[in-house]
Amino acid sequence: MNNLSLKRIDESNFIECFQLELDEGQDKFVSHPIRSLAQAYVFYNQCTPFGIFVGDTMVGYVMVIYDNDEKTYNIWHMMIDKKYQRKGFGFSAVNLCLEYIRTKPFGESDSVILSCNMDNPRAIGIYQKHGFVATGECDEDEIIMKLSLC
Repeated sequence: MNNLSLKRIDESNFIECFQLELDEGQDKFVSHPIRSLAQAYVFYNQCTPFGIFVGDTMVGYVMVIYDNDEKTYNIWHMMIDKKYQRKGFGFSAVNLCLEYIRTKPFGESDSVILSCNMDNPRAIGIYQKHGFVATGECDEDEIIMKLSLC
């Protein structure tokens, strides 16, 4: 995955982002980038929406957001287009998100939090391989997972 990178979503690539597609049945796991980019617009001073690229091809999307109240980073809405799934891009994209978070672009924090649909064992496994652990909390049909940066 040497040429996998995160590139900020901007006027040059947002249409490409809108064209990302999930596999059948995966829409219950993650919001479409259109919704996520609307959230990024609202929370512009505390988040960064990224395209996940292999070379010049956008293969996915993810957003990193900072919770000003809890002083923690969150990984939101990560998705890999159905044509590029099961190639290790999701795992590598989490690595890149964590590298970005460690630069503390929005403020200090000692943890990263995310939520994941309970019926998505593939994503749960990816996050666990990075050290995320379930907190015991749930948000509807999603488990909350946390990674300590200390």
